Amino acid sequence: MTSRRCRNLESCWVAALGIVCLFFLPAFLAAQDGATLSTGVIAAPGATIEIPVFARDASATPLGVDQPAGSRIQSLSYKVTFTPASSVASKLFSRAGITAGLTPIFQATPTTATTASYLGTFDEVTNPIPFTLDATAPGNQVLKITVTLAATAPAGTIDLTLDPTATLFANQAGSTEETPANGWLALADGQITVLSNAASALR
Repeated sequence: MTSRRCRNLESCWVAALGIVCLFFLPAFLAAQDGATLSTGVIAAPGATIEIPVFARDASATPLGVDQPAGSRIQSLSYKVTFTPASSVASKLFSRAGITAGLTPIFQATPTTATTASYLGTFDEVTNPIPFTLDATAPGNQVLKITVTLAATAPAGTIDLTLDPTATLFANQAGSTEETPANGWLALADGQITVLSNAASALR
């Protein structure tokens, strides 16, 4: 009798959990803002190119233009790793798209041998970031990375990978964050296609 009750209780818990997942998991998965790097960039060794960087503001997430004052996306943090790093001579983030005309409260664009980063915060009252809510993916362009390829870069691809521990959106105060870890931010990596010297000569 006791064993049967335990089995029945276990079945009830499993059923209840299934109902919770059925109702809430799809909504959670659908409600994500996005950080995206361009994948359609093609260049020859030694060329200087611009990589568009995007942010998408989806409705029903903790931060966005559909949220009350103090809960807008006003801080952007991107960190990109370039692989192979030897194919890149230089790289630097700068504002572009909907942030091009804004003045940040704080801005930094650190680089290392393998990475480039952007950290910027904007005043919500004087410099609100004008996102288009639920824009078609990849959303609004917010930044660009100016990249100069090494003259010796071999033909092939350079992977641009967003660091999930350092790429995030936040409000101006930094009290609310959207990250891959908390499920509110989806990342989409980028890529550069490097032409062979012969192919670039034909372009």
